[in-house]
Amino acid sequence: MTTDNVVLVGVDGSLESLEALRWAVQHAAHSGARVHLVCAYSLPSFTAGSLDGGYAGIDDSAIRAGAQKVIEEAEAIVREANVPVTSALETGDPTGVLVELSREASLAVVGTRGGGGFADRLLGAVSSALPAHAHCPVAVVPQHKEGSAFTPVRRIVVGVDGSDSSRKALNAAVVAAHLWNAELTAIAAVPIAAGSGALAWLPAAVDHEEVVNDLRAGLDRTIAAVTKDYPDVRVRRHVLDGNAAELMAEFSTAVDLIVVGSRGRGGFSGILLGSTSQAVLSHASCPVLVVPQRVREEPARRGNTPWPRA
Repeated sequence: MTTDNVVLVGVDGSLESLEALRWAVQHAAHSGARVHLVCAYSLPSFTAGSLDGGYAGIDDSAIRAGAQKVIEEAEAIVREANVPVTSALETGDPTGVLVELSREASLAVVGTRGGGGFADRLLGAVSSALPAHAHCPVAVVPQHKEGSAFTPVRRIVVGVDGSDSSRKALNAAVVAAHLWNAELTAIAAVPIAAGSGALAWLPAAVDHEEVVNDLRAGLDRTIAAVTKDYPDVRVRRHVLDGNAAELMAEFSTAVDLIVVGSRGRGGFSGILLGSTSQAVLSHASCPVLVVPQRVREEPARRGNTPWPRA
């Protein structure tokens, strides 16, 4: 089974979620996807009698009306771009709601944090927790400086370390480069300075240049395998000395999309991904696409999703 070509977007009325929505709309327009908007909320929990009046001060209808307004404003933005859109109000934990819906989406998109709007609770923990638990790739979009417009994806950098997770990230990056007609650069980062970092344990007799050559050969093989079906995508590749997260964060100031896997394991270095993806999410200046390990490892579940079937 395959997933629907649906871009799932979490919105909460904040400026951050608006930025994420605009990015998602452009992606959907390029890929021919539908956008499904989700505004999830839950009422605060209070022990009976802990507040004067108990639950009397909590107006569920008012909160739902605020959520509905957020959805309607977001729908207007999507329709203005002539992109098909559906939407739903959901009660419950926003992360849990989006994780469940991600089972049948091709991409989930959220902003970096919540700040304002009617709820101010969607885009905080969600932007860090969703990439770790989603069943599809997740794009986390930071808010641009005031007055800046949407930036098309023209330059992409992907982290590769030879693990299965990073291979999936590379595949997603190649597809994105094909979709956007963007330049793609693959980076294998490893601290190779003598006496420091990940290679500090190597005996002095080991030729560090030989290690770098092995890494480069592994990178070339991985790229060749992933790009065979995309002859139009040319991939620049570099093996760099340094901390992967720091390098990715630095690249994010000069490119339009960073792609990483959710974790790294094995392969020709096993160093890049893992905590790196979380660190990049925290410091990147451009959108970050995180490709979970579980992508394509499980069949899509055909459940009662709120969007119509194609």
